[in-house]
Amino acid sequence: MQGQPITILGSTGSIGTQTLEVCAHLHRPVAALAAGYQIDLLEKQVRQFKPRLVSVAREQDAVKLRERLRDVSPAVEVMFGREGNLAVATISEAKMVVAAMVGAAGLEPVMAAIKAGKAIALANKETLVTGGALVVPMLQEYDGTLYPVDSEHSAIWQCLAGTAPDSLQRILLTASGGPFRGYSQQQLQKVKVEDALKHPTWQMGGKITIDSATLMNKGLEVIEASWLFGCPAEQIEVVIHPQSIIHSMIELRDGSVLAQMGFPDMKLPIQLALTWPARLPPGGQPRFDPFSPKASQLTFEQPDLDNFPLLVRAYDAARQGGTLPAVMNAANETAVERFLGRQISFTDIAKDVERCMEAHLKNGYQSSFSYEDLMEADNWARKYVKEL
Repeated sequence: MQGQPITILGSTGSIGTQTLEVCAHLHRPVAALAAGYQIDLLEKQVRQFKPRLVSVAREQDAVKLRERLRDVSPAVEVMFGREGNLAVATISEAKMVVAAMVGAAGLEPVMAAIKAGKAIALANKETLVTGGALVVPMLQEYDGTLYPVDSEHSAIWQCLAGTAPDSLQRILLTASGGPFRGYSQQQLQKVKVEDALKHPTWQMGGKITIDSATLMNKGLEVIEASWLFGCPAEQIEVVIHPQSIIHSMIELRDGSVLAQMGFPDMKLPIQLALTWPARLPPGGQPRFDPFSPKASQLTFEQPDLDNFPLLVRAYDAARQGGTLPAVMNAANETAVERFLGRQISFTDIAKDVERCMEAHLKNGYQSSFSYEDLMEADNWARKYVKEL
């Protein structure tokens, strides 16, 4: 994959901007970019990387961006909305699509990219959480390739490289524990938005940072790992590892445990997805030092399932399957939006998601579904949570 053009869905987000830094380091050409509302940042990206096509969320932003980019040569096509995202995902020059859009909105462009014969570097976990039952058969049908970008899934992928297909016994999925590790229920009820946005390890966007604080992010990763590696959720164990040095582990049938380690830095898994199987020098990241204060003592804890029940709900959704994971994800996205908008409390996020899941199981759940069924369930869940 070295040297071949890529496209990025979600170029102005945390993963998107770091992917472009990796592209600059690798001198990797960029064919197209899709973003949301940050047109100032997108304009800077266009001027540096010279993509042929870009897309934004709203038509009015597309009009503004076209005017701003009139002096750029060669000319850049500017699109918007769903049509723009699909055009970016399927542009002919690109061989790989980096899927870094936030939320379930990333599912349709990924499906279009697979049909168009693109390799997928997947940083959008909601794609497999909501639509794994559609995406995985599609990868098989179109002989597609998917490279995991999340640090935990990249670690599992690296540990599995070279092992026999039937050798995996258990996945040990590590988690930092978020900013509220060790908090009581009373403390969690007093959490403010500003507190929840202070992650102890990673610098990420608002939605994923809140998900990390509730442990929903780890629940989503359990479901994603189940699809990626063909491993039942009951064989995936979440391990709280505050140092975030071990990015995940696997246990093999003979009892061996393999771990992938390193200082927290998303550029390594991004670069690996872009260059696999090559291992190229990193772009200025510090080398691992086992004697540093953070790495010299590694600790492990069990997750607090009483105070962080969304992790339990994610296991429930994984076992039930069907449309329930999509409903859980949509309910969570909406509840997080309401929390960030200061409409509900931190502990209300889990309560609203649980209520929505219970209502869906009583009326509307489907064990098998089409993409249209999935979107209908997704829309229902968002409306349900907004009206709570």
